[in-house]
Amino acid sequence: MSVEAYGPSSQTLTFLDTEEAELLGADTQGSEYEFTDFTLPSQTQTQGHTQSQLDNQVIVTDGLLQNGGLDDAISKSSQLLAELNFEEDEEDTYYTKALPVHACSYCGIQDPACVVYCNTSKKWFCNGRGNTSGSHIVNHLVRAKCKEVALHKDGPLGETVLECYNCGCRNAFLLGFIPAKADSVVVLLCRQPCASQSSLKDINWDSSQWQPLIQDRCFLSWLVKIPSEQEQLRARQITAQQINKLEELWKENPGATLEDLEKPGVDEEPQHVLLRYEDAYQYQNIFGPLVKLEADYDKKLKESQTQDNITVRWDLGLNKKRIAYFTLPKTDSGDMRLMQGDEICLRYKGDLAPLWKGIGHVIKVPDNYGDEIAIELRSSMGAPVEVPHNFQVDFVWKSTSFDRMQSALKTFAVDETSVSGYIYHKLLGHEVEDVVIKCQLPKRFTAHGLPDLNHSQAHLPAQPQPLPGVRCEDGAAETPQSHPGTPWNREDRHLGNHRIPPCPAGKRPRAGLRSQ
Repeated sequence: MSVEAYGPSSQTLTFLDTEEAELLGADTQGSEYEFTDFTLPSQTQTQGHTQSQLDNQVIVTDGLLQNGGLDDAISKSSQLLAELNFEEDEEDTYYTKALPVHACSYCGIQDPACVVYCNTSKKWFCNGRGNTSGSHIVNHLVRAKCKEVALHKDGPLGETVLECYNCGCRNAFLLGFIPAKADSVVVLLCRQPCASQSSLKDINWDSSQWQPLIQDRCFLSWLVKIPSEQEQLRARQITAQQINKLEELWKENPGATLEDLEKPGVDEEPQHVLLRYEDAYQYQNIFGPLVKLEADYDKKLKESQTQDNITVRWDLGLNKKRIAYFTLPKTDSGDMRLMQGDEICLRYKGDLAPLWKGIGHVIKVPDNYGDEIAIELRSSMGAPVEVPHNFQVDFVWKSTSFDRMQSALKTFAVDETSVSGYIYHKLLGHEVEDVVIKCQLPKRFTAHGLPDLNHSQAHLPAQPQPLPGVRCEDGAAETPQSHPGTPWNREDRHLGNHRIPPCPAGKRPRAGLRSQ
C-alpha cells in the first residue's frame, strides 16, 4: 500500500496550542464546529484553509494581548488562591498553642485527673512515664528534693493536699493508705510513726494492710489517673537527660521552659578530666573551671538554706557575749552541712522591735544532747533580746577554700619549683619509676605542740615515699596522738622536701595543692 493513496506527500499537519483564556469561554458544541464532510481535500484547499486558520489565530491572540484578557485571568486566579484558608491539623498546633496552667511542665499533658501540684516548686506534673523509668511527678520530687503535693480541683478527689490523717505529715514518700474495716473508705497515714503505732489496733483500721501511695515510681492510679498511651504519644516527648538539664535550669530560672534548653550556651559542659596531661597548664585549664563550678554550686547551696520564722532563745556567755539558740527545721536534709566556726547572719524582721542584723559564728551544732544550734554574736548592739520570734537565719558563704585551690593550681602551672619532679609527673599521670627516700629515720617522732606517736604509728611503711597515703580510722585522725601530720612534720624538717601530706579518712581535702 502506497502513501499516495491517502493524499499528496507534500501535505503537512499543523498543531496549534489554544490559549487557556480562549478555552474557558469557547462554545465547542456550536453548529459551526460540526464536521460532516469526510472527503479528502485537495492540496490547494488544505494550504489555503491552514493559512486562514493561522491568520485568525494571530488576530485573536493580538486581541487578547491588546485587551489585557490574559493579565486579568492571571490576577483573578491569584486572588482566588489568596482567599483560600488552610486550616492546620490539631496535632500540628498541639505544641504551639497556649497550654493551661495545670499542664505538665515536662510533657504538657493537661488532664486534671492526671496531674499533681508540687507545693514547693509551684509546678504541675503528670503521673505518666513517657520516656522515663518513673512518672514525671516522681521524677521531679526526687530531683528537686520536694515532698509535698496536692491534687487538682477538677480531679476525682478535688483540691486535696496529701497529708497524714493522724499527725499531718505531708511527705509523699512516707504516706500510705489503710482501708477501713467497716466503711468503704481509706485513711492516709504516714509509715512512721502513725502506721506502726500499737494504738491503731483499737481503732477501726487494719495497720497490716498499709500500702504506700507511690508504687513502681508512680502514684496509685485510683489516686492520680495515669494518662492513656495515646495521650502520652501525642504529648511532648522528653528524655531523662532533658529533665536533668531542665531541673538544673529551674534552680537559676524557675520560669524556664524546655525551649530554653535550645538556647546557645545553656547546655555547655566543662572539659572532662583526663588520665594524662601534657603539662601543668593543661592541668590548670581543666581543673580551674571545675573548681569554679563547685564554688558556684556551694555558694548557691549555702544561700538556699535560708530559714524564716525562727524562734530564738537568748543567753549571755561567760565572755559577756550574746549567744542565740535556735532550731532549724531542715537540719535532717542531706545538703545541710553545718560545722563549728561557720558564720551565720541572724536577722529580725518583726514589728515588735526595729529591724536588726547580726553576724556570729557557730559554737554548737545539733548532737545527741539536743537539736539546738548556738551562735556567738560578734556585736550585740541593738539585738532584740526581749523578742523571741520572727527571725531569719542566713548562712554566710566563704570562698577561702576555693581561693586556695585556684591559687594552688596557678602556682602549680607557673612555678616549676612548687613541687618536686616526681610529684609533678605523678599528678599529670605520667609513668614515673617509684622513688624511695633514703634517710635515717629518728627513733622518736614528735611535732611541736603534739604528743609523741606510739610504736605502730611511728613505723609507718609509707614514710620513705614522696607521695604517701595513710588511711586513718574514722575519728582516729582527730586525736592529737594519731594525727598523720606528725611524722611528716618531723621528716620534712630534716629532708627539706616538698611533699603532699595525707588527708584523714572522711575528711574532704579542700586546701588545694600547697607546698609543705
